[in-house]
Amino acid sequence: MPTDNVNMSAEEKTIPPEVLQRVICIQTVTLIWMSVEAVVSLGAAWTAHSPALIAFGGDSAVELLSAAIVFWRFYSPSHREHAEQRAGRIAGGLLFVLAAFVVTTSLLTLLGSLEARPSPIGIGLLLLAALVMPWLAAQKRRLSITTASAALSADAAESAVCGYLALIALAGLVVNAVWKVGWADPIAALALLPLIVHEGWEARKGKPCCP
Repeated sequence: MPTDNVNMSAEEKTIPPEVLQRVICIQTVTLIWMSVEAVVSLGAAWTAHSPALIAFGGDSAVELLSAAIVFWRFYSPSHREHAEQRAGRIAGGLLFVLAAFVVTTSLLTLLGSLEARPSPIGIGLLLLAALVMPWLAAQKRRLSITTASAALSADAAESAVCGYLALIALAGLVVNAVWKVGWADPIAALALLPLIVHEGWEARKGKPCCP
């Protein structure tokens, strides 16, 4: 927990220590989960040639960066605002790159150059993410109100979007696994694009992507 109060703003000095501890705790859980989520989903995407898992895993990696910045914002009292703005620009740029990659991979799959295979590991991960991410979003949203932190509010919004992404990707993977509909996976990936692009745009502007 931060102990240096000299560089803290008057607003931050009013935040009770137990609230700061809760923020750091929830961000630690987020960092651990997002690391697992990104590694497992991208690994499963590589094995199954799944555009939907690539989109989800790439978004998870970007959200890992966002969670790390918010963690540092509350753990270290110096240069917080500058770090948040810079991280937002980087995260937004990475999300635009991810969107372009998802489009390319999805089109190659739809045209038959790649074949999306069923991924039980991916389905299991997406089921967990659909449960975990809304819970994390709710915890962060409550703490963002208590701390009046725009950064934590934005991170809560990103966690909520991750839950939506998990549900959409899950639908594509389940349809492909059960009914052997290969185009369901890339279509699900393309359905994720509006959320990914919007999230990237809002991250570039330093605003949360959704309420």
